[in-house]
Amino acid sequence: MENKSLRGLVVCRNFLNDSVIKALLAVQEQGDNPFGKHEAAAVLLERAEQLGLSGNILRQYFLYLLGEGNTVAAEAIERSGKAGTGMTKALLLDMTLLWPYLQQSASDFLDVDFLDNYEPAVPKVYGYVQTLETALMTASTPEEATKALLHHYAVYGRGKLAQFMAFRIGDDGNLIGIENFPHLEWDDLIGYAAQKEKLLANTTAFLANRSANNVLLTGSRGTGKSTAVKALVCRYHEQGLRLIQVQRGQLHNLQQLMERLGDIGSKKFILFLDDLSFDENEKEYKYLKSAIDGGVTPQPKNVLIYATSNRRHLLKETWRDRNDELDEVYRDDSTNESISLSDRFGLILHYSAPTQDEYLQIIAHELKKVGITLDPEELRVEGVRWEMEHSGRNGRIAQQFVKWYLGNRRA
Repeated sequence: MENKSLRGLVVCRNFLNDSVIKALLAVQEQGDNPFGKHEAAAVLLERAEQLGLSGNILRQYFLYLLGEGNTVAAEAIERSGKAGTGMTKALLLDMTLLWPYLQQSASDFLDVDFLDNYEPAVPKVYGYVQTLETALMTASTPEEATKALLHHYAVYGRGKLAQFMAFRIGDDGNLIGIENFPHLEWDDLIGYAAQKEKLLANTTAFLANRSANNVLLTGSRGTGKSTAVKALVCRYHEQGLRLIQVQRGQLHNLQQLMERLGDIGSKKFILFLDDLSFDENEKEYKYLKSAIDGGVTPQPKNVLIYATSNRRHLLKETWRDRNDELDEVYRDDSTNESISLSDRFGLILHYSAPTQDEYLQIIAHELKKVGITLDPEELRVEGVRWEMEHSGRNGRIAQQFVKWYLGNRRA
């Protein structure tokens, strides 16, 4: 089958700088040259081992390139969230050129069959490549494949934004995807119905481009505040929601991070500040205040801040602040400063310790997930005994009981 030259790529023009594509171009332009085909096979083999690609690795390699999204179309959608009709037509030209490589085996191009069902030394799974492959499996023409690819970029993004739901910030300020981020089901969160309803409503408004608030989840330890935020990302990542964990020592770069994220119009970001509080001599909180609404640059519409804390006012109050002998003006200033940060959060949700019934419901729910139902009296006795032997009653203690029970019960 005659294939048109990959040099005709327009939207995917950057592919021409890739070593495998250069080798395929040489095969196309040298004609029936077995040495050129073997050289291309060797380059593809090396990349397959580096990336851990399995199966028909020529097809998988093109899917990898498309998923990475080093294309004009992916960049445009990342900025604006959509592609215009002109970009769609241009991408169709490219997909017509790429179509044979997505449909045929590697041996059809390189005359070696070991690349058709290849197993690398260390296989690696790329979630965004699998998702893209599933979408393209339903396409029977380059036109349908073009629509599927554009939809994939709009929903999942490209590269790291497509591969990961959650990120941390590296020392160089770049986002680092969190491998094996836990998949948490929203329905597994037991209790706190009012808090969950408000948190969910705020997040869905944010995703729908309606007004939404920064959120402070405060209250007793181990009550599921952090878990609730993480579960939101699992629930809505396919609608473009991503989580970025920000450490307290990184707050001085918060404004710059928000400006960078504001340029990614196709995604919504929750900046997650977990277990947040500040002592009296710490000044990092001023960066947070400025980034929320006190700076020159406004908070981007696609960025919200969700913070958890065991302190309602985030700033530690000292006995000196409360001393009646202090000048009244000073005492008022100190008090105002201690609450001004938490006031920056438009939605404050308080999590108190669960009741005994809620505590036992959490245990029963987690055990039921693995097919175990305890007698109510046994559940009460064992659960309360565990609570009394530990540091109180909360969701974390309940989870620890479940792990202990599953590890020690008789088969």
